Amino acid sequence: MIRSRPPSRRRRVLDFPLVRIAVAAAPIVAVTIAIAAVAPALPLGRVIAQPLAGICTIALYVVYVRLVERRNVAELALAGAFGEIGRGFALGAGLFAATITALVLVGAATVGPGDGWIALAEMFALAVGAALSEEILLRAIVFRIVEGSLGTWIALAISALLFGAMHMFNAGATLTSTVAIALEAGVVLAAAFIVTRRLWIAFGLHLAWNFTEGGVFGASVSGGSAHGLFASRFHGAPLLTGGAFGPEASIVAVALCLSAGIWLIATARRSGRFVPPFWRRAVPDAG
Repeated sequence: MIRSRPPSRRRRVLDFPLVRIAVAAAPIVAVTIAIAAVAPALPLGRVIAQPLAGICTIALYVVYVRLVERRNVAELALAGAFGEIGRGFALGAGLFAATITALVLVGAATVGPGDGWIALAEMFALAVGAALSEEILLRAIVFRIVEGSLGTWIALAISALLFGAMHMFNAGATLTSTVAIALEAGVVLAAAFIVTRRLWIAFGLHLAWNFTEGGVFGASVSGGSAHGLFASRFHGAPLLTGGAFGPEASIVAVALCLSAGIWLIATARRSGRFVPPFWRRAVPDAG
């Protein structure tokens, strides 16, 4: 009987989940910080820097997967990508449109003329870059690697909490906004990844939410300044409107996005796409 050689010590270290996350994420974070530092010197500042950071993130992730995990990057395969991005975009745009509509109907928001069509191009570029970078970091790296070790439910909880924590230092952030981001975006974006085991639906959803929120309706995106085709103004309690952080922290957005996330999770479970927790996995036969 031919026995396979045991992995080397170096390989065992690289295979440890926390090490893999650090090795994959560290270069991406470093390059993102460097690009942000030089952004003021670039011709269009953030409009150039954000997509550039997204492109670099994809390139670094592909290098990591090929060299460390030694496999093809199936989660970024281009076959069928445009259709999946389109479905994600429709869902993200629909969720934010439903959020702003509900706020208008209850008298918590008004929508008027904004900065015109030029704002769409600027916000689209920013939204593409942010969606690429954050989906690679939170779903392709953190969620996927933790899931392989601990199971889908634990990975979902950890990646959602981390996603909320990443936004807790933004302008206008509060404990409420941090919890809201974790519950709505953290859950629905991870669920979108689980359904297909590819990043494109989650990317399209993330892109569309930010673009529709900031570029179309001119609302603050995670505490950032708002310049959109229209301009939205909010009135009332921060729990309803999201306050200075923007409508992402609204209870309406949480209810709608969390409901969509639960629906996607149920779809994934019916399709058998959940990885069981580590304590429920069969132990390989030693013989």
